[in-house]
Amino acid sequence: MAVRIRMKKLGRKHRPFFRICAVDSRAPRDGRVLEELGTYDPMIPETDARAELNHDRFSYWLGVGAQMSDKVSVLFRKYGPEGTHVAAREEALSKRSGPRVIPDQGAPAYVPSEEPTESEAVESDEVKEADATTETANAANDAPSEEVATEGGTAESEVATADEEKAGAENEAGEEEKSE
Repeated sequence: MAVRIRMKKLGRKHRPFFRICAVDSRAPRDGRVLEELGTYDPMIPETDARAELNHDRFSYWLGVGAQMSDKVSVLFRKYGPEGTHVAAREEALSKRSGPRVIPDQGAPAYVPSEEPTESEAVESDEVKEADATTETANAANDAPSEEVATEGGTAESEVATADEEKAGAENEAGEEEKSE
């Protein structure tokens, strides 16, 4: 049986995660594995903290004759026991495990004062007067409209007489239906 050390894809859409596994070379990518040897998370912001390898098991499988895939061999060269990025990885892991420091955002751009200044007091009086004027105008619009004089009387009286004529015509039609 030929053994390959390759990545098995996990995660979800737009959030990949990989396990580095020893697998029978004939098995599918996400199929049955012989042993899991580490992980690779490409979504971690610190590049050097993305890979995590079990060095003892890696050396065992390489001693037995397992072949690494291209991507895994790159990770092993960087983060293996004699890797080129081992010191950078240790530093990145220490930053990642420590407390997260959020920088100070500085002083706020605007802080309202307790007492209004003289110019603000004058402005607020003007605003109150404008609001009062607007309220009286709205109240005038909501009030019943005044009667408008026309040649034959007022406009409201003409509307009222037209309504009375309609009502009278409907009553007469109703009485005629009852008599029949």
